[in-house]
Amino acid sequence: MPLLPEEVTAELREAFTQLVNPVRLAVFSQALAEPVSEEVRRLVEEIAGLDARLSVESRNFVLDQERVAELGIERIPAIAVLGADTDYGVRLYGLPTGYEFGSLIEAILDVSRGTSGLSAETRAALAALEQDLRLRVFSTPT
Repeated sequence: MPLLPEEVTAELREAFTQLVNPVRLAVFSQALAEPVSEEVRRLVEEIAGLDARLSVESRNFVLDQERVAELGIERIPAIAVLGADTDYGVRLYGLPTGYEFGSLIEAILDVSRGTSGLSAETRAALAALEQDLRLRVFSTPT
């Protein structure tokens, strides 16, 4: 049984017409320890099934430690949104519902374009930073 209603899948198909380059979605789960992570895996597989330019890499958080370390995955459930050849560092943790679902779709589109959508002024300010910066955004369902 699909997780997404037909009207949502139709909207996603339309949104994915904007995809420029392929996007890989690496999903990290562990069904026994975190049952919600399996729901995340199913959701991402369903989303990827809507466009041939999207692919899914399903990984077990415990068994695939090499890939976990390579992508810097810290907890489950996790989704790494990866370009065809580039890792932009986009990671989403937890079940992407509500606003987080929209954030996942926008992340897919941004990674596909290979651009952040940031202004030239903002990109210049970020380039001037003297050390790496790790930005985390937290949200809670209400």
